Amino acid sequence: MSWKKAVWYLFILPSLLCSGFSCKERRNVPDVSDIDMDITIRRFDQDLFGLDTTDMEAGLARLHEEYPEFSSILLGQILGIESSEGNLSEEAAFVKGFIQDPAIRHLYDTTQAVFPKLSDIESDFDEAFRFFEFYFPEEPTPTVTAFISEYSIAAFVYGENDLAIGLDFFLGENYPYMAYNPGNPNFSAYMTRTFNKAHLVSKALQALVGGLADPPPGNRLLDMMIHNGKKLYVLDHLLPYAPDSIKMEVTAEQMNWLEDNELEMWAYFLKENLLYSSNWQDIRKYVDYSPNSPGMPPEAPGRTANWLGWQIVKAYMKRQPETTMPQLFALADAQKLLDESKYKPGR
Repeated sequence: MSWKKAVWYLFILPSLLCSGFSCKERRNVPDVSDIDMDITIRRFDQDLFGLDTTDMEAGLARLHEEYPEFSSILLGQILGIESSEGNLSEEAAFVKGFIQDPAIRHLYDTTQAVFPKLSDIESDFDEAFRFFEFYFPEEPTPTVTAFISEYSIAAFVYGENDLAIGLDFFLGENYPYMAYNPGNPNFSAYMTRTFNKAHLVSKALQALVGGLADPPPGNRLLDMMIHNGKKLYVLDHLLPYAPDSIKMEVTAEQMNWLEDNELEMWAYFLKENLLYSSNWQDIRKYVDYSPNSPGMPPEAPGRTANWLGWQIVKAYMKRQPETTMPQLFALADAQKLLDESKYKPGR
């Protein structure tokens, strides 16, 4: 197998430069300027840590009233500090201990230093949700709530497309995540490289898109790569101006490697009989977070099969342009989608 390497030139014509270090095929981006959208991110983090600790029960009652579903999910299911019997006094004691804990208080203060305001992020969500309404007109417009959970979860969806973002997962790639939980693979360098503002909206939208998609129809590599390719295709249309490297969560150099080695990756999966394999240990790193893809050069990132799945879905949608995003998600037969895409990897 001959793998290509990215070649860098000192002299590049300006007309050949591509935004975000990733050359994208030209496509029409719909005009969504007439869609009304005014997203305000609710700051549950500030409301929680701003509670009057001398009158916790009254403050907590107001918090539950303002965030009826979200507060129960975060406090009860994620943080585990909500009283199972609904005893507000007991719950108030737990919450008071949480917000007064020195380490957690330091984390909150750090989060406020990085995210004192979220107006720039609100603008990005505004635009993304206009595209969301354009492509998913039957879906409720999402809301956004910010929180911190002491590194429990980065983003999740609840209610009807209500989106929650954990700000403590976006404090910057130089934040010492590993020092707080040594050995946790979620805080490996290749993961924390994307724990920053630039990736926040894309990571949050991944949770939203994932909530709209049914689970993969099978456990073969083909099933999962097409499933993940659909989600990347939709994410790309919600963030048409963001670099592909952000959506794939890889470096610019790795993005170039993927584009340069499309044919080689496809040939490798066929040669190694991986496309129809359902052995999770054999295929995991091609579809799940990983620093690399086994059998490929060190320049290759993990989740290479997802990128190929994205290209297959693009090929299918070119041939079936009348297919809507909800209809795309409803296509359960990965083999049929592959066959009808007439996919031919680029050279």
